[in-house]
Amino acid sequence: GKAALGPEVGVLLCDVGDPASLAAMAKQTRLVLDCVGPYRFFGEPVVKACVENGASCIDISGEPQFLEGMYLKYNEQAAEKGVYIIGSCGFDSIPADMGVLYTRDKLKGTLTAVESFLTVESGPEGACIHDGTWKSAVYGLADQDNLKKLRKKIGYSPVPVVGAKLKRRGLVFYSQEFKQYSVPFMGSDVSVVKRSQRYLHTQSQDTPVQYGAYVNIGGLGSVVKLMFAGILFLLLVKFSFGRKLLTKYPEFFSAGRFTKKGPTQKQMDGTSFTMTFFGEGYSEGQDPQNGKPNVKICTQVKGPEPGYVATPIAMVQAAVSLLEDSAHLPKQGGVYSPGAAFSKTKLIDRLNSRGVEFSVISQPEV
Repeated sequence: GKAALGPEVGVLLCDVGDPASLAAMAKQTRLVLDCVGPYRFFGEPVVKACVENGASCIDISGEPQFLEGMYLKYNEQAAEKGVYIIGSCGFDSIPADMGVLYTRDKLKGTLTAVESFLTVESGPEGACIHDGTWKSAVYGLADQDNLKKLRKKIGYSPVPVVGAKLKRRGLVFYSQEFKQYSVPFMGSDVSVVKRSQRYLHTQSQDTPVQYGAYVNIGGLGSVVKLMFAGILFLLLVKFSFGRKLLTKYPEFFSAGRFTKKGPTQKQMDGTSFTMTFFGEGYSEGQDPQNGKPNVKICTQVKGPEPGYVATPIAMVQAAVSLLEDSAHLPKQGGVYSPGAAFSKTKLIDRLNSRGVEFSVISQPEV
């Protein structure tokens, strides 16, 4: 039966350095929402406590090494306990992961490839992000080699390519659709979508969708600034002294994009995001293994400021879906990506009614 909510919600103090405090917390709930990153430093003790004490857990991590490390370590144990550990339930990577599934469901036929383009609009006050996200990026890029080793250990089965192979774009390219320059999106979206597609292909024999993620950055001036900052970042991130500098002075090295204070209320109010998905595939009755794709679709996910407004909306609605749509979750507990866990739930409807809106921009056209 469901635990009834009490009239008062108390405050429990727990510390990732004190396993007993985490165990006491996990024993009192069905679901923990873990918002404390960088997850490579603070995430695992919470997952461990939840799995051992029978509570599910949702986080907002955009760190592939943490997300996939938890899968390797805790997937079997979570399945035995019947609990769900679902990572990346914030702006990384619910819009991308659920957006690909939404696009697939709206195409009459077989979707085989999708590219997404992220545009972030800010008001006169500009936009910025708290330096916790910056730290995650610094340590994540520094540890790329260990991510490759981790994936070898997991021994992922290859995801088959169905239909025409999706071409990878360059490091910088001019997007005709948006009339501005775009670069590959450096977040966890591509790896999260790939995990979902592998799971859905393996478990439900769904046709896997190839995916590329990009972000629009503006005109030539923005390209020059970004390239200069990027080269400096990649040089510094390789050395411990460089990483200390990057984490000590995030504002300087990110040209004000990341700060120790995070955004002001005015900045958050003036910022929004749009993620546009261009999908291609094969019309009903057409064999995806033969010939070129013959149908296209364009969809969109729009929402408020990504880091502090859209992320909590996504996380809370994912939590509500886990609790309310339990009959439509995967039959077995385990460590899941959002698309794998929520593909059959009402999560997209819930997000639509809370201001993170999924829509079809152009109907499938042959």
